[in-house]
Amino acid sequence: MRHVLGVAGVMAAAILLIVSAAMNWKFGYTLGKSEFESQLYGGASAAADCFKALLPFFIFAALRNRSYSQALGGALLFVVCFSYSLSSSLGFAALNRADTTSQRVLKVETHADLRSDLERARTALTALPEHRPSGTVAGEIEAFKQNGRWLSSGECANATATKSMTYCESYFKLKAELAVAEQADKLDAKVTQLRTELGDLTSEAATKASDPQSQMLAGLTGYKTEDVQTALTVLIALLVELGASLGFYTAFSYWRIFDVKGLPVSEPVRVAMPVPAFAPAQRLPALAFEEDIDLKPAQPKTDAELYFDERVGRENGSSVTALALYDDYCQWCEAKGKQPLGLPIFTRRFSDLGVQKAKVAGRIRYMDVRLLFSTNDDDGLRELSAVS
Repeated sequence: MRHVLGVAGVMAAAILLIVSAAMNWKFGYTLGKSEFESQLYGGASAAADCFKALLPFFIFAALRNRSYSQALGGALLFVVCFSYSLSSSLGFAALNRADTTSQRVLKVETHADLRSDLERARTALTALPEHRPSGTVAGEIEAFKQNGRWLSSGECANATATKSMTYCESYFKLKAELAVAEQADKLDAKVTQLRTELGDLTSEAATKASDPQSQMLAGLTGYKTEDVQTALTVLIALLVELGASLGFYTAFSYWRIFDVKGLPVSEPVRVAMPVPAFAPAQRLPALAFEEDIDLKPAQPKTDAELYFDERVGRENGSSVTALALYDDYCQWCEAKGKQPLGLPIFTRRFSDLGVQKAKVAGRIRYMDVRLLFSTNDDDGLRELSAVS
């Protein structure tokens, strides 16, 4: 399970590092005046972002080795790299949110305009008087023109007789109905076109909010929408940069891929058995050895046991702090060329050796033991005596 979680954590940190490096490259690329300069700035920005993910390992290694000047230099470099990466991520996130919001605003406004045009077209179509289809009316007009009164009235331009005037009146009514029918045809075509354009827009355009997330959070918190948008931009940038900066260190500190020994293996319990005295010529039966004596090979001692045998001694009334003991253990590992265990694992294994712990003056101490090769042990004794 530890390896599964370790691999998952490393993969998540790698994704965040790739995203952060891409943001930094994009930001650095925009700083150049030519293509070559843009590539230089982009590559330097991406390299600084990757180096930022390695700096926590270097800093804590320097602290463990008491190289405080190197740790300080690494910390300053980490601050510079993190600040540059954060500014790049903030710019990228702000620009991306602004583009997305402006596009959504444009879609919302376009949708509202189309809806208004559609409503106006429908209202105008409803207001038109009743009419027949334009083709039917046009056919009747052509039939009117075949009448003899069409020519006698000068195509209804000079009607003087009563019958000619009645004829021309019917003709002009047909002309008016044809105009209404043609107007209705235009409005029908416009309504169909507007419906098609509305159907081509996405469902996001139908919403009235240009940034629903920010407006929802603004309504819940009482802050302005602009302030919420700024906070969300900062949050995204911090998520990416902190994950890219400390993700690998956090994942590896839990995974501990160099800790190959795992949990300590308990040795078999051996019971001392009395051996009767025999004459020189006598031998114990072989069956007695097979039944009563454990012939399994002894398990190798763990690093905690080896360290206890070489550097720690038992002494009633003495004590040593947990941090001093772990520091001495790290020095022992460095001298032996071993990879030190993490503090929680070392504490658990050292306690399995039967050493009692107690909290004295706010500090965890191991009781009735002392360090054999450290001056801090005498300081611990004096501190304990002062507290007592």
